[in-house]
Amino acid sequence: MASKAVVVCKYWQRGCCNRYPCPFLHGGDNKWVREAKASNSNSNSNSRKTEKKEMVWRRTEEKEKEKERCLCKYFLHGHCKYGADRCRYLHAWSWSTGAHDFSLLTPLHGHCKPITAILQPSGSDKLLSSSEDGTLNFWDCHTGQCILTLNFGTEIGCIMTDGPSSLFVGTRDSVKVYNTENNTLLSLSGPAGLVYALAAHENKLFDGTQNGQILVWRFSPATRSFYPDACLTGHRQAVRSLVIGGDVLYSSSQDHSIKKPAWDLTTLECVHTLSDHTDAVMSLLFWDQFLISCSLDQTVKVWAKRDNGGLEVIYTHTEEHGVLALGGTFDATGQSVLSSSLNDHTVRLYNLPSFEERGRIFAKKEVQALQTGPEGLFFTGDGNGDLKVWKWSID
Repeated sequence: MASKAVVVCKYWQRGCCNRYPCPFLHGGDNKWVREAKASNSNSNSNSRKTEKKEMVWRRTEEKEKEKERCLCKYFLHGHCKYGADRCRYLHAWSWSTGAHDFSLLTPLHGHCKPITAILQPSGSDKLLSSSEDGTLNFWDCHTGQCILTLNFGTEIGCIMTDGPSSLFVGTRDSVKVYNTENNTLLSLSGPAGLVYALAAHENKLFDGTQNGQILVWRFSPATRSFYPDACLTGHRQAVRSLVIGGDVLYSSSQDHSIKKPAWDLTTLECVHTLSDHTDAVMSLLFWDQFLISCSLDQTVKVWAKRDNGGLEVIYTHTEEHGVLALGGTFDATGQSVLSSSLNDHTVRLYNLPSFEERGRIFAKKEVQALQTGPEGLFFTGDGNGDLKVWKWSID
């Protein structure tokens, strides 16, 4: 190792050394200076080469790890010539950080167009799924068989239950109310365009429509029917999601301003408008007193209440692609997990509140429907019409 006496002072080279005496070399064009400069140059050059090699190695290792977590496109279409053992890409419909974090129980085939909504009513042994093909399927949770198909003859945008026997179906230009006990069907005419979202609070029914309106219907126990009560006109384009948290109705839209008004349910007035997203806000989720929103601007935002009653973004999670839908679930240990569907045909799963990635689910087309079931079950429905049942397990 070279002594300090033959190492050129870097401060002297810059003309700003203020130490006297300085333990490093100050001097002109002499042998010691030339040798010290050459030694430093070679040392720096070797160091840079080593750092460059390490960076290339780390980058290559990261790429190889990412390949192991990317779905093989040939496996996707059923003809990979390498097979699962030799292919560098993933031959599975999911991966997780745990050895047996979650797994695919079974696929359910019955729709021929994108699945728009999945629902399992509380305490029921039936699973419901709706599709753009105009059908509503009832699945037996024990056998996985489709036991009933209702054909509404037009695209279905959403479904919702309110009570043990009332099923609401959002279709084009109307909301259908189906009584599962006596198989009667009531049609609520008034929405303009496809109904994308439904919500209920006490004796009120809300539907978010394609023209940006939110229609409010009031239920009359005397006549056992609904009648129009109000029309909320805060959005300029389609209302994509409705969720109720506390006594507030939150709505998200794909309008250019990306507004998310919060409607006071007692006065039906818009009390707040949130505009932090820069593209269509596709889905809302209410989790542990927090509002979570996702958008085609490739972000998921977490909102918290301020002292004045408003909302502010406390965390923004950025994705690589636009986010289509959100779902909340719990793993086998009770950990809260957020599922986030992207328009690259994947679903990302994250622990809450850390947003630590838990795993990914792959599909042939975009997953538009996410739903949580009992006993660690959760469901995904994609644009290919495939409904998949997943289950959480303990490592």
